[in-house]
Amino acid sequence: MNRNAIKVILVLFLSLISFFRAEGQLSPGALSNAHSNLEGMSNCTQCHVLGNKVSNEKCLVCHVEIKSRTDINKGYHSSTDVKGKQCFECHSEHNGKNFQIIRFDTTKFDHNNTGYSLSIPHAKQECKVCHNPKYITDQKLKEKKSTFLGLKTECLTCHADYHLRTLSSSCLNCHKEDSFVPASKFNHDNAKFKLAGKHKSVVCAKCHKVETVEGKKFQQFRGIQYSNCTSCHKDPHSNQFGQNCRQCHSEESFKAVSGMNNFDHNKTAFKLEEKHLIVKCNDCHKTKFTDPLKHDRCTDCHSDYHNKQFVKNGVAPDCSECHTVKGFTLFNYSVENHNLNRFPLEGSHAAIPCYECHKKQEKWSFREIGLNCRDCHTDIHKTYISAKYYPEASCISCHNTNRWTSVSFDHSKTDFKLTGAHAGKDCRSCHYKKDVNGAINQRFAGLPKDCSACHTDNHFNQFEKNGITDCNACHTTANWKAPLFNHDNTAFKLDGKHVNVACAKCHKPQQEGSKIYVKYKLKEFKCESCHL
Repeated sequence: MNRNAIKVILVLFLSLISFFRAEGQLSPGALSNAHSNLEGMSNCTQCHVLGNKVSNEKCLVCHVEIKSRTDINKGYHSSTDVKGKQCFECHSEHNGKNFQIIRFDTTKFDHNNTGYSLSIPHAKQECKVCHNPKYITDQKLKEKKSTFLGLKTECLTCHADYHLRTLSSSCLNCHKEDSFVPASKFNHDNAKFKLAGKHKSVVCAKCHKVETVEGKKFQQFRGIQYSNCTSCHKDPHSNQFGQNCRQCHSEESFKAVSGMNNFDHNKTAFKLEEKHLIVKCNDCHKTKFTDPLKHDRCTDCHSDYHNKQFVKNGVAPDCSECHTVKGFTLFNYSVENHNLNRFPLEGSHAAIPCYECHKKQEKWSFREIGLNCRDCHTDIHKTYISAKYYPEASCISCHNTNRWTSVSFDHSKTDFKLTGAHAGKDCRSCHYKKDVNGAINQRFAGLPKDCSACHTDNHFNQFEKNGITDCNACHTTANWKAPLFNHDNTAFKLDGKHVNVACAKCHKPQQEGSKIYVKYKLKEFKCESCHL
């Protein structure tokens, strides 16, 4: 070492002694506990620069956590309140071991200067609630007795993850700082399942069930199946109509069914046919479409138009036994069916429209409408024929159901037995006559039995005896011929050639006034009367 170097070292040594002497006179106190490890003359240069005061650079050599923040212009020490100041302006030393090197009024501290504004709930908390080692992840900071550093601004730094890592860690995407519930910033429209209709008014817990996971209360928001309505809703149709609920229903209301025009009712247990096809849904489904609806019998929906007229032993037959779904006025009740009841349809009755017998009044009637003819038909003989010839006024004593004019009355029961041509005559020939006014009157009782009562005397009283012409003397009822006539019983007995002479040869037509008749009663029997 040369002499010049020795001189320089000596000058520096003397200057350092002079400096510490001067400093010891200005701030001679002990270091605070935080810096107590720097006590001693040999450590002065840890903080001080020779010939100068404490420098920020020296401080930041040790306080790297502050430096790392200021280097990136973050944190309180980068705020306008602090930036540009010397560390010792706030953190003075040599004030004794118990001196609080970090001191400020926490009630007036403006946390905005840290770069993290406190929301109202956070602002109400004491500093130590948040600035707690348990929330610090940096191990070196965590081991410090006291620090305001080391906290991250993410919510999950201090708060437990209620969603158990199933959702984003950015809590403020959904929640506000002033309240965790409700998640007022959450917009379901940004989710894969957008809420529509009634879904908007459903409370979250209806779909997002709350359960206990890992010993904690947990509400499921992820992994919920929503591809089909049945993922959440019970299928009231038991898959009878498939899984595409939207084919008929909408989110507006399960009851507000839409698209029913495409609904295939035939997939139900009740196929719609004929008239049922044009019935409005609400006419049958008075409440919910899914409410059970009885449909086994027509009367489950329709009133009994016949007012239980067909009830037997307390049981009414179903309408479908007679009617069809093509229309109530159409029916399949046949004559054969009718013939199984107490009044078989026979003869002309089979051709009579139903309403002729069953709708004589405003309403149809099928019971107690009568079994006897007179229950429906007027007894036109009531005052003309004695009851002994048709007991109980039973028409079938003479008539049948095939034809009214087809009469089978046994005339021999009267005192005028029908014989010959009489037997083939229609009843009306004798029993119905026109009066002088042309009106037809019937007469059965008290009819005279004389031929002249019905027949015209074509002989113009030539054979009358005592005012009576006895036709039976010559004629029978077989025909108009005179098989009983015997010329030998007349005043002119036939003999010889006269026997074979035709009657007309002797009995000539003759006219008297408007009358033309054959002259049988000859007054003379002289030969010249006939022979020339």
